[in-house]
Amino acid sequence: MAGEVCPAVLSCAGPKPEMLRKRADFLAAARARRQGTATMMVQGRDRRDGDPRVRVGFTCSKKVGNAVARNRAKRRLRAVAREILRDKAQPGWDYVLIGRAGETGLRPFDDLRRDLAHALARLRGRG
Repeated sequence: MAGEVCPAVLSCAGPKPEMLRKRADFLAAARARRQGTATMMVQGRDRRDGDPRVRVGFTCSKKVGNAVARNRAKRRLRAVAREILRDKAQPGWDYVLIGRAGETGLRPFDDLRRDLAHALARLRGRG
């Protein structure tokens, strides 16, 4: 046990994002702001409902590939969202991460992290 870090010390800044499940929420995000990167498209909208929770949804079209490729891309998007959204997401916003064909499933994970952080900063209006 020497040298191990207590999981409580590793807790992230914000609460865990909730999942978007309703089609209406995905459609509302599609009408809002969007920022594309090499590996994904990020749609984001301020719900303006006073609720500080962050919600996130994931989607990949059939252009990404067969079911195996789409599921792999979504798994990678979920993993990067878990790492980045707690620190970089705006409270009260909904985000939808859309996988790109030939990129999301194959790109190095560090690049995915950088791309999501960059997209969130652009959606916020900084840089």
